[in-house]
Amino acid sequence: MSWDYPDPHTIAVSPGAADIDGLEHTNNAVYVQWCEKAGWSHSERLGLNLADYRRLDRAMAIRRSEYDYLLPTTAGEALTLATWLVGSDGKLAMERRFQLVRDSDGATVLRGRWELICIEISSGRPRRMPPEFCDIYNPAVLTPVSM
Repeated sequence: MSWDYPDPHTIAVSPGAADIDGLEHTNNAVYVQWCEKAGWSHSERLGLNLADYRRLDRAMAIRRSEYDYLLPTTAGEALTLATWLVGSDGKLAMERRFQLVRDSDGATVLRGRWELICIEISSGRPRRMPPEFCDIYNPAVLTPVSM
C-alpha cells in the first residue's frame, strides 16, 4: 500500500449491511466511528488507554476534525485504516491523521485529520499534557506533510 506517512498503525475494517446508506455506499458516520476505533487502538498500542486517561484526569480531545471522502465503499469490501500522530507542540496539542485504503486496488478512499487538545477530564478545560502523555505520545509523532 502507498501510505501518506511511514510506519502506520493500521486496523482492518469492512462495511457491513447496516453500514450502508440510501445511496448504497458506506455511510460517512461509519468512517468517523472507524477513525475513533483506530485512534484508540493506536493509543493503546503506544501505552495509554481510557483507564490511564481517567487515572491522570487528562484526555486528548478532538477540537476539530475534517474528512475528505474521496471514493465510495460498499458492503463487504476489505479496507485498511491507517493512523499517525503528527505535529505535536509537546505541551497541549497534537494532530492525528488518517488514511483509509481499499485493499483490492490500493486506492485511498478517505483522508482525515483531527486537531487534538489535552483537557482535564473533571473540568473539560484545556491543560498541559502530563509527563506520561509526553513520554508516550511525543516519540510517536511524525513531521506532517501537506496533502
